[in-house]
Amino acid sequence: MLFINNLIYTFLIALGVIIGAGFFAGIGALINNHPPLKTMIDIASSIKIWAIAVSLGGTFSSFEIIEQGIFKGEIRSVVKQIIYIISAFIGANLGYLIVKLLYKSEKLWEK
Repeated sequence: MLFINNLIYTFLIALGVIIGAGFFAGIGALINNHPPLKTMIDIASSIKIWAIAVSLGGTFSSFEIIEQGIFKGEIRSVVKQIIYIISAFIGANLGYLIVKLLYKSEKLWEK
């Protein structure tokens, strides 16, 4: 059960980092008189890898666990870390797609 809980946390943290960063970048763009939706999509696109790293708790801990698993023969821990990385990747990409959907729905708001 702990594995599933951590998997959900990993997914949602990556999702939240992308959506939150895009949202606050949009606010910053409004303050600086730049196009907010374009800024949101640019930021969301450029920080996907950082969202994955944040959701995993830092990049080195995951690589250390994978290294120990490979050299000590603990395949189960390697598989778990790979699943965590995939979960974070899916969360970050879903967050990016949500921001991109907001960007593409701009046409609905035009008069």
